[in-house]
Amino acid sequence: MKLGVTLASLGMPFRRGLSEARRLGLAGVQVDAAGELAPDRLTDTGKRELKHLLRSHGLELTALGCPLRHGLDEPANLQPRIDRVRQVMALSFELGARVTIVQAGRVPDDDAAPRGAVLRESLSALGQYGDRVGTTLALETGLESGETLKAFLGRFDTGGLGVNYDPANMLMNGFDPVENLAPLKDRIVHTHAKDARRRGASRSASEVPLGHGDVDWMAYLGTLAALEYRGWVVIERETGDNRSADVAAAVGFLRRLV
Repeated sequence: MKLGVTLASLGMPFRRGLSEARRLGLAGVQVDAAGELAPDRLTDTGKRELKHLLRSHGLELTALGCPLRHGLDEPANLQPRIDRVRQVMALSFELGARVTIVQAGRVPDDDAAPRGAVLRESLSALGQYGDRVGTTLALETGLESGETLKAFLGRFDTGGLGVNYDPANMLMNGFDPVENLAPLKDRIVHTHAKDARRRGASRSASEVPLGHGDVDWMAYLGTLAALEYRGWVVIERETGDNRSADVAAAVGFLRRLV
């Protein structure tokens, strides 16, 4: 398993973030296809410069994130979102990551639910597009169990759909982050290293620095290894007053386990 970081977690400008990732000895970075890196703004020259910057820092691109204001289960103005995801998937292939991460929406409990039909149609189109361009669309975990997501993805006749497994998201939504790995064994193409505390009688579930929460990291990483996962473990820190220091501490913590 290779260690990386979501560049946004460092809270730094792009070039400085790359330098910090290199200083920490990380092998890769995940970036969002937004702002100057949005597909409709990144020129061919910009793509070449980005690849050169990554090489010069000794870093690989682990995945492209595709931020959406609404999920792929929301019918209003859906086509522009699908087009946007397609653009990011194509860019991900060009830049060498070949994985695009998206929060698609919750898998419905009722197959007849209208939003479920919308989600299936959206993902069917995007999975088939991924087959053509050579990019996997990785759905962020957390809103449903591993078994539910496995069963849902099993309905698609495409290899272009996978999973970005986030243990903190699973835990904060009441799912065991270790037990839910096995059902998704053949679907996990990218993982996040993010920690959280469970909801308790006097507290809500919340993200915390890695190693300070309720994720059993030895069991989590051991289970990934047993499932023969050989991909990226990417540190993510979305909250906190000193995220860059939390990331640095997370690198040291994970190095003792990986």
